[in-house]
Amino acid sequence: MTTTSTPLGDTDAIHEWLRSAAQPILGTDATDTGTDLRELTDSLAAATVVGLGESTRFSRQTYGIRDRIFRTLVTEHGFRTLAIQDNARSGARLDAYVRTGAGDPGSLLAGAWRPWRTRETVASLEWIRARNLAHPEDPVGVIGVEPPTAEDADYDELLAYARRWSPRRLAELEAHLTPIRSAHRIDEHVQRHQGIHPGRPFAEDARDALALIESLPAPADTDAAAARTEALGHARLIVEFHENSVAGRGGFANPVAPAQPLIDHHHRTGARIVYWDGISHTSGSDPRLVGTATDRFNAEGGQLRAHFGAAYQSVAIGFHHGDLGVAVAPDPGPELIDAALGTVDLPAYFVDLRADAPAAATRWRTAPARARVISGVYDPARDEDAYIAVESLAAAFDVLIHIRETTPVRWLPEFDAT
Repeated sequence: MTTTSTPLGDTDAIHEWLRSAAQPILGTDATDTGTDLRELTDSLAAATVVGLGESTRFSRQTYGIRDRIFRTLVTEHGFRTLAIQDNARSGARLDAYVRTGAGDPGSLLAGAWRPWRTRETVASLEWIRARNLAHPEDPVGVIGVEPPTAEDADYDELLAYARRWSPRRLAELEAHLTPIRSAHRIDEHVQRHQGIHPGRPFAEDARDALALIESLPAPADTDAAAARTEALGHARLIVEFHENSVAGRGGFANPVAPAQPLIDHHHRTGARIVYWDGISHTSGSDPRLVGTATDRFNAEGGQLRAHFGAAYQSVAIGFHHGDLGVAVAPDPGPELIDAALGTVDLPAYFVDLRADAPAAATRWRTAPARARVISGVYDPARDEDAYIAVESLAAAFDVLIHIRETTPVRWLPEFDAT
């Protein structure tokens, strides 16, 4: 992830401080053991919620370090919930697996948000399940932080209803649903970026599908009336999904209180939470995304910091360059924090922004900053546009983790990164 305005003459002093403050990380796989992360995990031990944010969801190394920290916070410091960027229905299925063994992780992830459909996620879920088997009296759970939303099964139920109760309208309904259900495999805004979008906004087809079901004659038969009510429920979920997607909203704007499910979960259960998401979401202050010059991203981390204060800790995990599978990321531009962190000659390390530092480093870490963020719409030819901006690096993140070179996550056989 340099600041946008490093004071003249401070650059050498900042680089010197980074080299002296850097704590080497000797293993980037979730199964790695050792004491290299102990200082970091011990410093997070008293938190109520720890946000482990990554600059990209396509790096095996950023995932591995995040999972490694999570496992230590569970085994040594009593954290008992993993919160992930996914809808509550998916989170409930994953929670049932880790608590009871219901289902198979690979199959369950077919209904999860696409970035979770990896072997790394399977390994994480299997680790939690094994840990819960060994400690059934004190289980670790999983929650999805997004509201319940439509999934593939809702489309199937809607088609089944039309097939039984109004077969002459089935082809019309299929014409609306077939193109838009592809968003559960590749997000609509990513389809636009890749040039594979069919053209018509998905929310329009979703609304037309709902209108079609609403237009069917209300049946007098009790069973048929109940089936219609259920079908309307599926159709409304599909509309909400597409209207509230990035494409449907016309941008990455978040709900007014995006962290409320995390806050409610803690107050209801008392469990301390490790929250996995992108750094835009875990930032302790609201960042600005490229292309939204006047509007700030309403970060979950900002709301968590406002609610929990210092009991919310934010860790940003970034990298310098490497293969992400979907693209090869070049060296970061000099205006990015990632470039400054890359001056430290270590494969991986962390630096604590809460520690004492000389004046030049203090100015640097409290100044406005830009950190690279690589999503599904990333274009290496426009790498300079892939970043978030924060008003203060230290207000946004308590700890920075930097990996020099990255390799891709391992997609499950039935999925790929496209």
